[in-house]
Amino acid sequence: MARCRFHHAGFHETGHKARELASDYVLPLAAAEANFPQQLDFQVYVKLAPGVSATTGRHAVGSALAAYPTAKLMDQAQYKQQQASQADQLLNLVYGLLALAVIIALIGIANTLALSIYERTRELGLLSAVGMTRGQLRSTVRSESFIISLLSAVEGLVVGVLFGWATVAALGSQGITHLVVPVPQLLVVAMLAGLAGIVAAIAPGRRAGRLDVLRIVTAE
Repeated sequence: MARCRFHHAGFHETGHKARELASDYVLPLAAAEANFPQQLDFQVYVKLAPGVSATTGRHAVGSALAAYPTAKLMDQAQYKQQQASQADQLLNLVYGLLALAVIIALIGIANTLALSIYERTRELGLLSAVGMTRGQLRSTVRSESFIISLLSAVEGLVVGVLFGWATVAALGSQGITHLVVPVPQLLVVAMLAGLAGIVAAIAPGRRAGRLDVLRIVTAE
């Protein structure tokens, strides 16, 4: 089996394979042992010789690693899954922060609507006087909140996609070259933002529906 050791120091290789191995330096095994006697390896890559099956190669490598209990043996599929799981952990953290941002946004929207109802008391009373029902008042407040939330979500998604594109462009030299926009997930986030706006408008909408029309229109 042909082997290659991964190091952070040594002879610099600028080819694509070095970037695929997540490092700027790749050394053959003999050169690594000659120049790095301390043997502080981070990763060791093994390429099977022609005619050697994956099962046979894995058994042979596993036998060689028996003396190193801290070493972990992975094939290409397992290595990709490990890298993907790390990205998923970061994505879950982002979703957690997004949930906190949504909660804060709900409080902000409810507070803003409550203030707007207080400031537009006479206008709402005039609408009630000319025939708008309490249900229609509540629907108006909910619609206003829905529009605000949806516009804010769309704006945030556009800015997020632009930042994602900028990040991929900046990390292109490190092997990150593909930008994938999860359109279904973004649509779900936009819909949830609109629903969250409707939920935030429940209390202000009820307050608007309970306004005393006669007291409002006669107030100075």
